[in-house]
Amino acid sequence: MLGPADIRELAASLGVRPTKQRGQNFVIDANTVRRIVRTAGVRPEDTVLEIGPGLGSLTLGLLETARAVTAVEIDDVLAQALPGTVAERLPERADRFELVHRDALRVTELPGEPPTALVANLPYNVAVPVLLHVLATFPTIERTLVMVQAEVADRLAAAPGSRVYGVPSVKANWYAEVRRSGSIGRNVFWPAPNVDSGLVSLVRREPPRTRASRREVFAVVDAAFAQRRKTLRAALAGWAGSAAQAEAALTGAGVDPRTRGEALTVADFAAIAEQRSDGAAGSAPEGTSGGSTGGGAA
Repeated sequence: MLGPADIRELAASLGVRPTKQRGQNFVIDANTVRRIVRTAGVRPEDTVLEIGPGLGSLTLGLLETARAVTAVEIDDVLAQALPGTVAERLPERADRFELVHRDALRVTELPGEPPTALVANLPYNVAVPVLLHVLATFPTIERTLVMVQAEVADRLAAAPGSRVYGVPSVKANWYAEVRRSGSIGRNVFWPAPNVDSGLVSLVRREPPRTRASRREVFAVVDAAFAQRRKTLRAALAGWAGSAAQAEAALTGAGVDPRTRGEALTVADFAAIAEQRSDGAAGSAPEGTSGGSTGGGAA
């Protein structure tokens, strides 16, 4: 395990200065690492995908338990250094570690066995789009535990009717059962962030049964929350072609046109999408609003 002194010494030797641009806040507390691995339910037979391993604190903790770990790192210096850190600290498990030096949002395949779990300390600025991309791209991932900004954790785990229920909540629920799994203080990071963090657990389940595609369902979600204060009749007018057509689609799905998006479940959105799954309504790219933690993703 890497402690505070180890992290700072390693960063200094590499000339690494954590940047806000990439949301780099390194975990320096071994007990927090153990807690994450334990909460994630990592098993000896798991192949774990880690996003943004940084200097390797969580990587080492995962390798102590999992059968294999594949880490995706975008930073040139960190990506080059991490295999050496693993070899030095856990030489008996170094052959179980793979490093992919790429932007996680552009990764579509991984070396070795397909991942069964995702465990990551996600950079705050890209947490939602990265999570949704990984869940969509790697359906073999059964269990996920991510550490994100507390506000983002609340949004991901929010239930219909909640003030913070929105695009991230609905889209995450398409893939999994989502729940809050704890809070993390600021002092376990270096540098300490200005916000608290939260753990979010996602257990894969089948999406709602629907004739509509995921892209079609997500287009309805994006439209509904782009103007979240409006009724769905008004908010979905652009998606449906007119307010009257939106009302027809909503009525056909058994949804009151006067309802707002924050009251609907992912199954409700799927039912609405089915009404226009013939392609009459436009469909936005999957990450349009899901890649944001503000604005339409509120």
